[in-house]
Amino acid sequence: MVDSVLSTLLAHDKEVGLTTTQAIESAKAQFGEVLEQQLQRIERLKREGDWTDYASIEPITIGMIGGDGIGPTISDETRRVLQHLLRDSLEAGKVAFRTIEGLTIENRAAEMQSIPDDVLAAIKDCHVILKGPTHTPERGDGWPNLESANVAMRKELDLFANVRPVQIPSQNIDWTFFRENTEDLYAVGSQGVNVTDDLAIDFRVITSQGSERIIEAAFAHARRTGKSKVTVVTKANIVKTTDGKFLDMARQVSESYPEIEWDGWYIDIMTAKLLDPQRRHQFQVLVLPNLYGDILTDEAAELQGGVGTAGSANIGKRYAMFEAIHGSAPRMVSEGRAQYADPSSLLRAAAMMLDHIGFPDLGGRLHKAIDICGQYERRVLTTGRDTGATTQEFGDYVMSTVEDASVEDRWQEYVAGDS
Repeated sequence: MVDSVLSTLLAHDKEVGLTTTQAIESAKAQFGEVLEQQLQRIERLKREGDWTDYASIEPITIGMIGGDGIGPTISDETRRVLQHLLRDSLEAGKVAFRTIEGLTIENRAAEMQSIPDDVLAAIKDCHVILKGPTHTPERGDGWPNLESANVAMRKELDLFANVRPVQIPSQNIDWTFFRENTEDLYAVGSQGVNVTDDLAIDFRVITSQGSERIIEAAFAHARRTGKSKVTVVTKANIVKTTDGKFLDMARQVSESYPEIEWDGWYIDIMTAKLLDPQRRHQFQVLVLPNLYGDILTDEAAELQGGVGTAGSANIGKRYAMFEAIHGSAPRMVSEGRAQYADPSSLLRAAAMMLDHIGFPDLGGRLHKAIDICGQYERRVLTTGRDTGATTQEFGDYVMSTVEDASVEDRWQEYVAGDS
């Protein structure tokens, strides 16, 4: 009897050991594939070319992507505003718009691709992209486990810099965030491993090349715009290898910018200090790995008036993509309220795009008009319901404000009165 029990236990232990070994070997194989992909990517980074010179391009092709939910509504309105502002350049053939279809969750699920091949080809035929929100599947929502379209686009087009300015003049806040876009946990977020039913592991990617170029972009921006300080945000005291590398690259890059002060902050305390009236005005340019940047820029946008009012720039050396930073709001569509969506975030992204492609005066006027319409005058209000203005009515308000010859003076008066 005892021998029988011992034999059973030994057989069970052997089976568990074999199963564990198989699980580990399978995970190692998947990890090896991730490593191979990332090492190949590093070699591509070493060969990357120069920045696009938009002044030498005619026409500059602007690709418009509606996306999901309220995306098509705010995208159509933003295009209408832009076509009005760029009417002379459109007539002269200096700028052209192109509609890109197919970046919807339905089509992406049907093709089982984060960005279907034909959509990606159409995107690459444009110089810049202006994009509405797209739905990112999450576990249990009924859609396949596809990578975020945003993450995929950033990787495919190598849009390594997510740039988000946050300005609240009345509180002496003038921040510009440089969030690394192509690495960190998001880079391989769909390639994690369920080693066993009890153990799940995701991977984090930080490279010397990826860290150097985003930090270099932040310091270069500080020098170009007359800023005196760059803040590097990590958790290098705990996440020693990857965050440590990011911080090491900051030390290295800073040597080329001796006139610019820099300091390092940890992500946890930084989330608190952005709310500290005694401290937050001291921050100017902030540079962060991907996940930390995602968190802090949403917090900063909320201080400015909410994520629905902030735009985002995703910039690479060859391509650039500008987008709203809020979600697709499918409930508004299902309840028949899409026509009341606030287009401010995508309009703000459009203003950033204008500045990027060589129309800084128009971009500045649009930024100020959005401030006046959304923060100060507020003569036309969107509420997301029929109690407020429609998307088009708000767009009309912004257009009339941009066209006002005194828009700069109006903006200055409001800022001075709010101080």
